[in-house]
Parts: sequence; structure tokens; C-alpha cells
Amino acid sequence: MLVIIAMMTMLSSSILGALYAATLPVTIAMAYVFLQHHEPIYYAMAAMGGGAQVFFAILGHRMFSSNVMMLEYRVQKDELIIELEQAKAVSDNSRRRAEEANLGKSRFLATMSHELRTPLNAILGFSEVLKNEVLGPLENKTYKEYAGDIHTSGEHLLNLINEILDLSRIEAGRYELNEESITLPFLVEDCIHPIKLRAKNKGLTISEQFQEDLPKLWADERAIRPVVLNLISNAIKFTPSGGEISVKAGWMAGGGQYVSVRDNGPGIPADEIPVVLQVFGQGSLAIKSAEQGTGLGLPIVQALMNMHDGKLELKSKLHKGTKVIIIFPCSCVLEEMPALEPTHRSSMKRAS
Repeated sequence: MLVIIAMMTMLSSSILGALYAATLPVTIAMAYVFLQHHEPIYYAMAAMGGGAQVFFAILGHRMFSSNVMMLEYRVQKDELIIELEQAKAVSDNSRRRAEEANLGKSRFLATMSHELRTPLNAILGFSEVLKNEVLGPLENKTYKEYAGDIHTSGEHLLNLINEILDLSRIEAGRYELNEESITLPFLVEDCIHPIKLRAKNKGLTISEQFQEDLPKLWADERAIRPVVLNLISNAIKFTPSGGEISVKAGWMAGGGQYVSVRDNGPGIPADEIPVVLQVFGQGSLAIKSAEQGTGLGLPIVQALMNMHDGKLELKSKLHKGTKVIIIFPCSCVLEEMPALEPTHRSSMKRAS
């Protein structure tokens, strides 16, 4: 009886009705046979049979619950697999659309840069001819002022186009570094020289302080030059007349090198510092008091420094000025090789 009930429980545990239909008749029949003998041992056997039926019924219920739970887990796993496949399909579709949009943006910028630069060069050239009165004096001075305004606006638009193209190339990973050995103080001094006249016309003073005997850097001069020019130009732009700009270059404590540009302009509120580091981001005081800008300078500087494994630090206090520091890691610093001592053979040749 126990063997039969155990086998039927294992075989029919997935259907509770079949479990009871297969085990109860056997248990009832055996209990009826035991009870016919009217002896204590047979009564005990009948009770044992009823207990076995209860035990196997509970075991069958637990097996049924386990089977149901396994089926639920399997269904959940299948649903999860379907959701993952759908999410992967959506992700692949989104990535494909993003790549197509990026390619379209690159083509658009490449086409529009050519289409915009061609008429801009003509506008800049003709407006400069009118402003400088190359072909003869202008009787109306207002026309000369208008020509100067056209030339200034054209230069601003051309700079905006160039900055957008540079930023798009950096974001697309198409800006390749052409690294070589450069001397940082010489590069900074060379960048200061062409804009000293602009600072002088605004009544600003530029002070320079460079540490001596700085080793050369392994960097891209074509990328570092606009970084330094951008920082100094921003300082000139945001510093009021009569202010002072301090430019320094030297060693970092960790072995790297730095360039810092400090001004005593209006400064930037602490909550606006993340804004000015974003694309087209400008501070509120800068918008009110400074010259026109694009808001692309610092993001381009930050991107170019990241390509050199460096970093950009911006420190500013309201109404006390701004200090911008670019830091090159020690991995960019070239160590100077010691002078080679003459060998014994070369010394003998010189002696002879």
C-alpha cells in the first residue's frame, strides 16, 4: 500500500484531483480489510494507513506548489527574456538613429561651414575695404561706422562657426592630437604678445610670471595655443577698464605643469560655475557687463585638456575676480636626458 501510494503521489502530483483519485481508493480498501479482523494490531495498521494517506497528501500538495512555482518562474524568465530582447531592439534602433543623426549633423556642419565661410570672407573683405577707405574716402562718416560694425559682426560669426566646428569634431572623436615637445612659458608668452594691444586699448595691465628651467611638455601646440588664447581673451573681456590680469606658468606639486590666468573682474557666483562650463553657458553678470560671446570657449578648453589627460579648474568669487587654471599631468612632462660621458675608446682617440 505504501509503495503504491508513494508511486501514485509522484506520478500524479501535478494534478491534485488525480492524486486523490489514485490514492484514496487504495487507502480506503486496505483500511476496510484491516478493520474486519477486530484485533488491535490491525486497528493500528488501519490507522497507519490513514496517516500514510495524510502524509502523502501533504507531500503531494507541496510537490504541486513547487511545480506551480517553477512554472511561474519559467514564465517570468521567458517574459524577462522577451523584455530584454525588446529593450535591446529599442536600444539598437536608438543607437542607429543616433549614429544617423550624428552623421547628418557632421554632413550639415561640413556643408554649412563651407557655404557660410564663402560669403563671410566676402563680407569681411569688402567691409574692411570700406572701413579703411581703400578705394577712396567716404563722404558720410556713418557709412564708415556701419562698415566697421559689419566687419565686427562678421568676425564674431566666423569665430562662432569655427568654435562650433571644433567642438563638434572633439565630441565626434575626430579631433586628432599631433603631439610634440613644446616649452610652455614660450607658448604662453607667444599667446600674450598679439593681444597686449587689445588689453592696452581697454586700459588693462597684463603681468607675467613664469618659473625658470621648466622642462618641455609632450602636447599638441595647435590645441594648447587656442586654450591659452581663450583664457586670456576671456580675462580681457570680463575685466573692467583699469583692471589687472596675472598670467603664471610653473610646476605643480605632483610633478605636472600649470598655466593660471587671474583677473579682478566681476567674478562668477558659485552656483553659476557649472553653467559656464556647459556649452553655450554664460553667467548672469557676464551677460550684463561683458562683450558679446558664444559660451563655447570654456567647454572647448575643457575638452582639449581632457584629451591631454589634464584638467581645468575654475575658481571665482563674486566681485573679486576669477582664476582659471589648466593643469598638465606629470605624464606629459619630458625628462631631460643627462649628458653622455665619453667612452674609454673615444678618450684614447682624443689623446692620440
